[in-house]
Amino acid sequence: MIELEGVPELIDPVMVAAFEGWNDAGDAASTAVAHLEREWKGEVFAALDAEDYYDFQVNRPTVWMDAGVRKITWPTTRLSVVRVGGDKPRDLVLVRGIEPSMRWRSFCNELLGFAHELGVELVVILGALLGDTPHTRPVPISGTTSDADLARRMDLEETKYEGPTGIVGVLQEACTHAGVPAVSLWAAVPHYVSQPPNPKATLALLNRLEDLIDVRIPLGELPEDARAWQVGVDQLAAEDSEVAEYVQTLEEARDTAELPEASGEAIAREFERYLRRRDGGGPGTGPGGHATDGGDGPPFLRDNPSERTRPPKPPKPGAADEDDSSEE
Repeated sequence: MIELEGVPELIDPVMVAAFEGWNDAGDAASTAVAHLEREWKGEVFAALDAEDYYDFQVNRPTVWMDAGVRKITWPTTRLSVVRVGGDKPRDLVLVRGIEPSMRWRSFCNELLGFAHELGVELVVILGALLGDTPHTRPVPISGTTSDADLARRMDLEETKYEGPTGIVGVLQEACTHAGVPAVSLWAAVPHYVSQPPNPKATLALLNRLEDLIDVRIPLGELPEDARAWQVGVDQLAAEDSEVAEYVQTLEEARDTAELPEASGEAIAREFERYLRRRDGGGPGTGPGGHATDGGDGPPFLRDNPSERTRPPKPPKPGAADEDDSSEE
């Protein structure tokens, strides 16, 4: 039995989790949870025992100085709680860590123990995968669940994936077997510019999470960072004709595939989102203080373009990408 001291009774709690590693392309998912912790000043109330789940030769501890005293931070998974205010306050239990090296079933059972004790009503797991998507278009976000009823109620896809999986897939199935409603939100990250960070993918995940659980998420500087990231990738792609040509091929394929989406239903969904977000606002944000995925923001970079890592040349269209093995 997990006993939690100092954690108040929570209001309509939702658990939001992300894990560094295989299912975190561009660090987009783990950065999204870190953003929630930072913006809402999350208080850590529990941490899993690192000895139980991590190989320290794979994920090494770090040494740091605190007022002249050497301390060690061990790789682990930590839980924090934040209260989202407004007319209908609710609590979020934030889970951020590293994909465990071993004992995945025990790892998931321990997290589910916390969820049970805290009265969590829904688990949302964030992930990011490499895909054939152009950086110039809105980031595709797919929402999946193993629960057919939940898929219908929340406009999600019922997952049909078969193949290798990571801790995101294992935790989602563990939730399903335990009777806990669970959803995975996946961001597609361009495989030709997979180096972290990817603030555009992080922003897209947060916008989709916001719609899913009906909360207002403060975005801070993330919209500006997303625009700066796109400007930087634009500049790098323009320097290489093969990359530029490949990006154009991806753009044409994406635009053709999305033509059927220009339906009355899709337009209605976007208009409803606009109405929900139109109050408030400010520089660098969309309606209601929320950023859009694109935009013609100021063409600046936070670092020197000459010092940025050059994206690897992409494979020819149709070639297999051995890194694109993450699940949806």
